[in-house]
Amino acid sequence: MKRIYICFPEGNYKALTLSYDDGKITDRRLIDILNQNGIRGTFHLNSEYLGQTEGHSLPYITKEDAGKLYCGHEIASHTSTHPTMTRMPAEENVREVLSDRRALEEICGYPVRGFSYPNGVHSREIYSLLKHCGIAYGRTTAATHRFDLPDNFYAWNPTCHHNDRLMEHLDQFLHTQYDQRLMLFYVWGHSYEFDRDGNWDLIEEFAREAGGRDDVWYASNIEIYDYLKCAENLIYFADMRGVYNPGSGDVWLSVNGEIHRIRSGETHLF
Repeated sequence: MKRIYICFPEGNYKALTLSYDDGKITDRRLIDILNQNGIRGTFHLNSEYLGQTEGHSLPYITKEDAGKLYCGHEIASHTSTHPTMTRMPAEENVREVLSDRRALEEICGYPVRGFSYPNGVHSREIYSLLKHCGIAYGRTTAATHRFDLPDNFYAWNPTCHHNDRLMEHLDQFLHTQYDQRLMLFYVWGHSYEFDRDGNWDLIEEFAREAGGRDDVWYASNIEIYDYLKCAENLIYFADMRGVYNPGSGDVWLSVNGEIHRIRSGETHLF
């Protein structure tokens, strides 16, 4: 009998992603730190605030700068104006999501499918609304302190906020040698908090220790979503002698401990 396990790209069983909200100018410094260490993430923006300075403690990234700044990372939605969605009429929530998508897609040039909930507030009704607005996932602010994959992508709970025992979680993540499950370390926050709290050294240390490792897949939120959906859609032979990949991306499998790359559109025999 074959033991077949889904892996992350290159046969890894560990992945790391970051998720930062609001799009303040402090994203520049954060992205510089991430890029220096090969770490990738997702940045959730409020399109109607881009470029604003009046009435805010820190200015927002401008539309003109956003496309280049976030290149190599994912631009995702955070609604146009950051409302508490559970207090809003559904019609207004639809407008907030779709208008944000349209504006952000003009900046990034690809479909915006990611989302984080303003003020961390969400509900089953909002999950359904997001799905009908073309959103693939919604990130919450509820820390799990674990490295699990999400049961529900519309209630995607992160491992921790960066001020919540970040280095302790990293140490556990890097030193756990247990390939019987996929491990996802998911960090969230706001880049302006590093300015406010005076702890840029925290994310700098984290990036140095977490980045540049051969045994970790560094990905944006949507890349993780898309990869797991491709893996979910693999079609296996009845006797498990092979598999067909109907998806648009490659998937890696461990078959009796041997790593196999199943290319898009390929029928692959083990």
